[in-house]
Amino acid sequence: MEIIVAKTAGFCFGVKRAVDIAFDMAKKKQKGTYTLGPIIHNPQVIDELKKKGISPIKDIGTRGIKSIIIRTHGIPLELMNRIADAGCGVVDATCPFVKKAQHYAKLLKEEGYQVIILGDREHPEVQGLMSYAGENVIVVNDKEPLPPVKRNVGIVVQTTQPVEALKKLFGKVIEQAKNVKVYNTICNSTALRLKETEEMSKKADVMIVVGGKNSANTTQLARLCQSLSVPTHHIETANELRAGWFKNIKKVGITAGASTPDWIIEDIIKKLRTFRRIKG
Repeated sequence: MEIIVAKTAGFCFGVKRAVDIAFDMAKKKQKGTYTLGPIIHNPQVIDELKKKGISPIKDIGTRGIKSIIIRTHGIPLELMNRIADAGCGVVDATCPFVKKAQHYAKLLKEEGYQVIILGDREHPEVQGLMSYAGENVIVVNDKEPLPPVKRNVGIVVQTTQPVEALKKLFGKVIEQAKNVKVYNTICNSTALRLKETEEMSKKADVMIVVGGKNSANTTQLARLCQSLSVPTHHIETANELRAGWFKNIKKVGITAGASTPDWIIEDIIKKLRTFRRIKG
């Protein structure tokens, strides 16, 4: 059985940067350093950081906080101000692409545009974007109807959304608005990962999608594979693999979300090679 691995599988630039920042802080062994929420959506990486003394917290009311590491997804502006007012040290690991989306949301608001955010309202990145976009902000995904909008509309996008969703939203917006400004804040890594996964799915007999079950971009990869009618298994670790999935299978494709570390992908490849009929 042949195993093929997506070249784009694993950490994107923003995630690698954030994880490196967190582990560098852990090496300093400074007590009172926390991440505000999970720094990335990968439980295994979070567990490794906990072992090294850096745990996630839900709010800044925890006792003994000296430094806060801001997650890759960013946080709402009001919360950033509260942290500063509380006198905590801030280590900002927000992805630079998310920072850019925040900047454009703020710019559109200041220019008098009603801001539309394409994304998942419950996702922490989107919740952060909303705080920069003003009171008239609208959040929609590609499956929801567009509510009534104003004459001047500006669009920003959750960085992990597919470009097809942006095209679909734009088509809806121009039916209502007269002036539309669009900032395509989709991360190139997301687009490339989706494209490569789609091409791989057409060649593979089964797809293994690796990453946190709470990871939006990993879930998106799994849904893409499923939509192409290839047997798909979304797993977090090698322990979830089952030999029965690969009976009479000639080619296995492996892709992974942007928050999946290389060592997890390597563990899965090693486990696959222990199954009968797998060569190489």
